[in-house]
Amino acid sequence: MQVKDLMNPSAVTVEPASSAALAARLISRHNVGALPVCGSDRRLRGMVTDRDIVLRCVAAEEDPAQTPVRDIMTRSCATVAPGDDCREATRLMALHQVRRLPVVDKGKLVGMISLSDLARSGRFDMEAAQALSEISENIIVR
Repeated sequence: MQVKDLMNPSAVTVEPASSAALAARLISRHNVGALPVCGSDRRLRGMVTDRDIVLRCVAAEEDPAQTPVRDIMTRSCATVAPGDDCREATRLMALHQVRRLPVVDKGKLVGMISLSDLARSGRFDMEAAQALSEISENIIVR
């Protein structure tokens, strides 16, 4: 099965110049843990997570309303292509210690895939469970 069969094609995004406060509201409103950061051209610039907002903005005593996402986002992030096998997505999630990956085609964001997408399919529940185990194990060790 390919990533395009399980990905969410309507990923909510935020622009690099948007505030951390807006990113937090979008994360809350859409009940997601991370947002792809894209320009108006849909090219992926990075990812911003709820954890990035807390640790790189709030805990650093920066004003979320005045802090641009580009200052707190993770710039280099793992991605998958729509035609990649879903097992590659789980491998990358485990390797990079993430629960979701942007899906990029020809440099542009076309969707997101998460561990829960893979687990819900029923076909990759073992791979998703293994990836989650590896992610959780490394979080505990750190």
